[in-house]
Amino acid sequence: MTTVSSDAAGRAIARARGALGRYRFMAIVTGVMLLILCAEMALKYLFHADDVVRYLRWVPFAHGWIYVVYLVTVFDLWNKMRWSWGRLVAMVLAGVVPVMSFIVEAKLHREAETHLSALDRQYAPAGGGTAAVSAPDAAPPRPLSWPGDQPHQPG
Repeated sequence: MTTVSSDAAGRAIARARGALGRYRFMAIVTGVMLLILCAEMALKYLFHADDVVRYLRWVPFAHGWIYVVYLVTVFDLWNKMRWSWGRLVAMVLAGVVPVMSFIVEAKLHREAETHLSALDRQYAPAGGGTAAVSAPDAAPPRPLSWPGDQPHQPG
């Protein structure tokens, strides 16, 4: 049994909430940029609207760099929440499949907030100081399941 102070647990939960907020912002930005990229490609290849497309040449480059930042936030949240490899793959793919980032973000945000709120209640100090709460040596329970999920143990 490991004793975890309520202060340390509170800091870990706050860091996870910060990572969740950053991920949420970047998932929305990435999703919007991907939709703009799809519109640009449709204008270019389906409608041959070259006069309009020349004003949108920046979109693929912007989306590429925004996707890189999105991947950083995905890894940060995945690592802090100790989610499975399958979840990581789903989060990474959400940035390249149109509309998927909005769906995955909404589901992850809702379930992660529920999980973090439960941890908040579990580690809340009854009388202040150190709470003698047994902390699992393995990853905390995952609020979401994906097919083929294997727990990720951060190193």
